[in-house]
Amino acid sequence: MTYETVIGLEIHAELSTKTKAFCACGYRFGAEVNTQCCPTCLGWPEASPVLNKSVVEYAIRLGLAADCTVNRVNTFFRKHYFYPDLPKGYQITQGERPICQIGRIEFFHRGEKRAVRINRIHIEEDTAKLLHDDAFKGTLLDFNRCGVPLLEIVTEPDLRGPDEVRDFLEAVRTLLVTLGISSGRMQEGVMRCDVNVSVRPLGQEKHNPRIEMKNVNTFSGAAQAAAYESKRQAEMLERGETYTQETRRWDEQKAETQPMRSKGDAADYRMFPDPDLPPIVLDDAWINEIKSALPELPVPKYERYINMGIAAAEAEMLTAQPERAAFLDACAAIGGAEPRGIAHWLFGAVSALHNRFGLPFEVSPITPQNLCDVLRMIEKGRINIDAGKRVLEEMFMASGKDSEADSEVDTGTNSEVNSEEPSRTDSKASSKKETPDQIIARLSLEQVSDEALLEAMVDEVLAANAQSITDYQNGKKNAFTYLVGQCMKASKGKANPQMVNMIIKNKIG
Repeated sequence: MTYETVIGLEIHAELSTKTKAFCACGYRFGAEVNTQCCPTCLGWPEASPVLNKSVVEYAIRLGLAADCTVNRVNTFFRKHYFYPDLPKGYQITQGERPICQIGRIEFFHRGEKRAVRINRIHIEEDTAKLLHDDAFKGTLLDFNRCGVPLLEIVTEPDLRGPDEVRDFLEAVRTLLVTLGISSGRMQEGVMRCDVNVSVRPLGQEKHNPRIEMKNVNTFSGAAQAAAYESKRQAEMLERGETYTQETRRWDEQKAETQPMRSKGDAADYRMFPDPDLPPIVLDDAWINEIKSALPELPVPKYERYINMGIAAAEAEMLTAQPERAAFLDACAAIGGAEPRGIAHWLFGAVSALHNRFGLPFEVSPITPQNLCDVLRMIEKGRINIDAGKRVLEEMFMASGKDSEADSEVDTGTNSEVNSEEPSRTDSKASSKKETPDQIIARLSLEQVSDEALLEAMVDEVLAANAQSITDYQNGKKNAFTYLVGQCMKASKGKANPQMVNMIIKNKIG
C-alpha cells in the first residue's frame, strides 16, 4: 500500500529583545552559568512578572508578516507540568486566545511557491537548561535561559515530506531575521521545533494518531526525524499493527526516534489565567504603526531578485542575508553594473576576501560605490577581472593596516605582523579611504588594450613556443590555453585577455 506522510510543526523561536519576557534580566548566549537570572527567573515567592512590551511588538510583527489575525485582547496562562527545568512549577504561555492566529507563511520548495497554514502564534517563556557532562555525576541546571521570550509558531499539518520540512524551517528562519525579531543563529539554539508526524493510506482523509518528536534543534535533524518516523509508522501499518498518540525524542547519534511518554492533552496541564498578568489590550493605531514599518518580506524579495536577472541560488542567499541584500540594492541604485554581475562578485570575490581576512560583512572596507566603480572599469576594459580582484584585496589590506596602527596608538606597543597576513612587495601603507582609481594608478593595474603592443607581445610568445602551436593545430585544445597564459604572464597580467585570444586565433588558425 502507498502511504502519505502528514507533518505539522510547533516552532519555538527565541526573540532578540534586550531583556527577558517578564523581568529586567538580559540574556547572552554562553554567559557564565546562573549569572543572568533573578528572583523572577527562579520562581521565588513574591517575585511578580512584568510583561516586556517589545515581546508583544515582535509577536505582532511576525503575525502581520504571516497574514494572521491579531487579537486585540488576549491573556496569559499558567501551564503546569513537573520538570526540573521549570522552577515555578508552571510555564507562562497563552491559552485559547493567542496574540495571533489563522495565517499562512509562504516558502519555496523545488522552485515552486508553497504556503503552510498557521494555526496560531503565541508568546511564552523559555525554561532552564539541563547540563549533562562526563565531568560530573547527575544533571545540573543553568537558569540563565529561564524567562527568555519565545514565540511558538503552530502550523497546520500541511507538510508532506522531510524536504518540505527543511525548506519551510529555512523560510521561517529567514522571515524572523528579516523582521529583526530573532538573530537566526542556529548554533545558539535560537530555533527548536516539535515535529508531529502521522501516515495514512494515500487518498484517506482521516488523520491517524500523530507522533510528536520534541525539541529537535537542527533543520537537518527535523527532516531526518520526519523521514525515520514516517517509515517506522508505515512499516507498523503494513504489519497490521496500530499505534497511539505519543511523544518520542530524536536521537541524533543513532538516527532514530525513541519513546519518551504518552502524549498528553491540554487538560493535563491544568491551565488557567495567570493572576499576576492582566489581559493585554492592543491599540489599533499601534498595530497599524507596526504594519507600516514592516520590511520587504522574503518571498517578494526573492521574486524581485529573480526578475532582476539574478541566479536563483544567489537570490535565495540574498533573501536570507539582509546585510548583503542591502549592499546589492545600494549597488543597483548606483547603477553602472548588472545586478546579476554584482551578486556574482558579492558571493564570489567579496565573500572570499571577508573569509580570508576574518571580517564580518557588516564592517566591509568595500562600499557599494567602490564595487560599482570596479565593475564599471572592467566592463569598459580599463582593467581586467584579476586587476579588479586585486583592487578589492588592496582595500582589505589597507583596512587591516589601519587597524594595526590604531591598536599601536591605543596600547603604546608595536604589534607583531601576522604571518598569515597576505603581503606584496609593491603594496604600500595606504589610507582606508583610497579609491579604486588611486589603487589602480599606484599599482599600475590598467589593462593594456593597444592592439599593436599586444600583437608584438603575442609574436614573441609564439616564436618561443613553436611546439605548442603544432600541438594546438593537431587538436590539443589545452595548448591554446597555455599560449594565452604565457601572453598574460609576459604582460604581468595587464593584457586584455579577450584581445589576446583574438590575436592568437588569427595568427595560428
